[in-house]
Amino acid sequence: MKPDEACRRKIIDGKAIARALTESIKDKVEHFRVETGKIPGLAVVLVGNDPASEVYVKNKAIQTHRAGMRSFMHMLPETTAQDELLELIARLNADAAIHGILVQLPLPKHLDRNIVINAIAPHKDVDGLGEANAGRLSLGMDGHVPCTPLGCLKLLQETLGTLRGLHAVIIGASNLVGKPMAQLLLRQGCTVSIAHIDTKDPGSLARQGDILIVAVGKAELVPGDWVKPGATVIDVGITRMDLPDGKTRLVGDVAFDDALEKAAFITPVPGGVGPMTIACLLSNTFDAACEADKGV
Repeated sequence: MKPDEACRRKIIDGKAIARALTESIKDKVEHFRVETGKIPGLAVVLVGNDPASEVYVKNKAIQTHRAGMRSFMHMLPETTAQDELLELIARLNADAAIHGILVQLPLPKHLDRNIVINAIAPHKDVDGLGEANAGRLSLGMDGHVPCTPLGCLKLLQETLGTLRGLHAVIIGASNLVGKPMAQLLLRQGCTVSIAHIDTKDPGSLARQGDILIVAVGKAELVPGDWVKPGATVIDVGITRMDLPDGKTRLVGDVAFDDALEKAAFITPVPGGVGPMTIACLLSNTFDAACEADKGV
């Protein structure tokens, strides 16, 4: 086998796994529609005109339609007051046609993220970031799980099968990824370590990981020699890096080429975790629609 072919076999194809998940959801949505006469609906709220967020939100709308669901887009100006935003969320909470609500982050600085996120009814909080769902996750109870960590878990399960007994090292302790990721891995029977900004010698800790998950948001923060030989690496970060010729390219939190030599499996950037985040958002929305139909 040629070396380049061997390397390609190490790369986890997040696009293909997300595509398969979305097709499965599409089939479930159609069955749900036939059985109940209802169509799952997802409302996405974007405040401001951040170009990256606009592209991401539009992609969510496209994927929502492809899965057979209804998409409700609310594009609000940068100057939107917090009371106005909360009034919109209250209307969406009360709308029976909407089963999931997502407020795109980050929000403009004059808006309080915690107040806004926790204004979403827990059963419609399909991004899983509100206090109610975060608490249920930490207690091992059912609820909506944050989409990016859930996507990472599905990639690991698809690649490795059972995770029981493996040592997972997470670099980054955010509420968005690191902390919920740890809870999900604990449920799977992993031993979990988390490195953060005050961790001494994070490289030494990282090299212990059978699974290494990096979610910091700093381009190529993790060098290849932090990767345990044979580890599975999940790179959550994505940064647009300027090149000497004036062009740019997207890179992750891991120095991909160097890590590829050490890892058994690794996610690319782009094309790894990103597609799974949207697929899991659709999955959570479908689950919310089913729960609403049952009166849960």
